[in-house]
Amino acid sequence: MRPRLALGLGCDRGTPEATLRQAIAEALARVGAAWRDVAAVASITLKADEAGLLALCRAEGWTPVFHAPEVLAQVAVPNPSETVRRHTGTPSVSEAAALLAAGRADDLRALVVEKHRLRGPDGRHATVSVAAMRGAVRPPESPEPETP
Repeated sequence: MRPRLALGLGCDRGTPEATLRQAIAEALARVGAAWRDVAAVASITLKADEAGLLALCRAEGWTPVFHAPEVLAQVAVPNPSETVRRHTGTPSVSEAAALLAAGRADDLRALVVEKHRLRGPDGRHATVSVAAMRGAVRPPESPEPETP
């Protein structure tokens, strides 16, 4: 059984796709997960026009969901930030978005990667959180060989 994971993404304005891709790869590697395990992606409405994030989602076939700051602010998270609150209106983007995308906003145990931060070679910052969704995707089963 493969896990089904939800990503919460945050980034500086103008963060390139490559930096987001690297941050996600690092976060997934921390828990031994693969790109194919990602079933949902979410961020804040402020990122709905973020070119690098949108390009990454298109390339991976993901449909991102964007939440208003007041919605994200209602989700309890382990690593709230006053700096993030000043800039976005919510103390958490990636952790809260990951929990919402996983359908587990009330379950901190669902966070398998808390607030993984990366400063890319371009100087831009990306933050990725990963939450486990309920259930799992089962690989197709092979038929049992018939016995005579």
